[in-house]
Amino acid sequence: MMRKVMKTETNISMVRKELKITQYILTVIALLLSFATPVFADDPLAAINGLSDFIFSAIKAIGMILLGFGIVQIGLSLKSHDAQQRANGFLTFFGGIVIAFAKDILDMII
Repeated sequence: MMRKVMKTETNISMVRKELKITQYILTVIALLLSFATPVFADDPLAAINGLSDFIFSAIKAIGMILLGFGIVQIGLSLKSHDAQQRANGFLTFFGGIVIAFAKDILDMII
């Protein structure tokens, strides 16, 4: 019984850490987007394309971070033989791949 309680407390502390990391990342993105000014003020379409490129590069960076975090989770799960953490690691890994290559996927669809 004591082992279950300790494992639950460990899971809660891991979730809190992940939430803090997510809040930090979202704060940085919000600050970057708030300071983004259009470089090409003469041509509105060029400004929109520049902003679109910036947003997709920020999304790609987030995807790469998730991809790396997924690899770390998979490695830790292999060391501790934890199936739940392994499943979460693979989900995070593949989610990071989809997010990192979102623009390429959209370009292939369109």
